[in-house]
Amino acid sequence: MKFGLSQNVKKRKNMEGVNLTFYKEEDWNRFLESIDDRDSMHDTWKEWHKAYQKTKKGLIAKGFIVNDFVVDIDELINYCKIRKIKNDGKARSKFALNR
Repeated sequence: MKFGLSQNVKKRKNMEGVNLTFYKEEDWNRFLESIDDRDSMHDTWKEWHKAYQKTKKGLIAKGFIVNDFVVDIDELINYCKIRKIKNDGKARSKFALNR
């Protein structure tokens, strides 16, 4: 999974909004260095951002309210470290869902 979007989103519409993880371009390299599923992530921020925009538009078209959740890389790293979990798509989805 390339976006922090809970699997539950597919099952229900949350009219309060869906947190869709957003990574700042200036944080991209550090983000890539911190994740455990690097092989499943886009190589460049521009590639990722294009896919992000497509996903966001698709969710909005389906009636979801989409909140851009700007990820603080340090908070994400700490979130995973404290829980002793890998920093992968599943962890990032939970991180966004809990915000």
